[in-house]
Amino acid sequence: MAQLTLRIITPERIALDEPVVSVRLPGVDGSIGVLPRHAPMIAALDFGVLSYTRPGGTEGRIFVSGGFAEVRGDTLRVISRAGEKPEEIDESRAREAEKRARERLAQRGSAATVSEVDFLRAEAALRRALMRLRAKELR
Repeated sequence: MAQLTLRIITPERIALDEPVVSVRLPGVDGSIGVLPRHAPMIAALDFGVLSYTRPGGTEGRIFVSGGFAEVRGDTLRVISRAGEKPEEIDESRAREAEKRARERLAQRGSAATVSEVDFLRAEAALRRALMRLRAKELR
């Protein structure tokens, strides 16, 4: 069975480095599937859940926080600000981040003190928190 190496690299560490038979990435323009012998590619990633299938059929998931993916040869490299396996995600911290983001978004309707940049940051923080929680739940 053909395989490729999935390597997820963050500024702090190599979050994952293992052989896989398929990968589904959260691209900025939609979901991207990668199989062995994929054509060379570079793609921008959104934050979300990256899922993969190991040889033998077991599945894995990891939260990635944007970045880029490169397919070259038999290797898929993902460069991301964060790469967190479901067991590494602190659920209470993610729920707190979700709560704070929702509070900031609610302020937008009641006060003109929230700038457009703050609003966009709050939206992004909410999406990141929800994706972390989704990765935890899919475990």
